[in-house]
Amino acid sequence: MQETAIHLVLPDRDAAEELAGELRAEGWRPGTVHRDMLSGEDDAEDVDWVVRLEYDDRGSVAADRYDDLVGRAEEHDGFVSVVH
Repeated sequence: MQETAIHLVLPDRDAAEELAGELRAEGWRPGTVHRDMLSGEDDAEDVDWVVRLEYDDRGSVAADRYDDLVGRAEEHDGFVSVVH
C-alpha cells in the first residue's frame, strides 16, 4: 500500500513551526517542518516551509481530512499539496 502524505506549504518559517506544533498537539504525525524549493522556483529566497502530515493518533490518514487541512494552511497564507 502506498503512503499518502499531506504537505501544508507556508511562506513563513515561524508560521510553519507554530502550525506544526498545533497539529502535533492535536495528534497529527509526523508534523515535521522542512524547507522545500517547489517545482518551478529558481530563487533560494522563494523557498517555502513545509509541514508534513501522514496520520493522526486516532488512525485517520491526513488525506481524509484534506478540506480541514486546507483551511488551516490558508489561515497562514499557505496551501496544501498531496504527496504520493
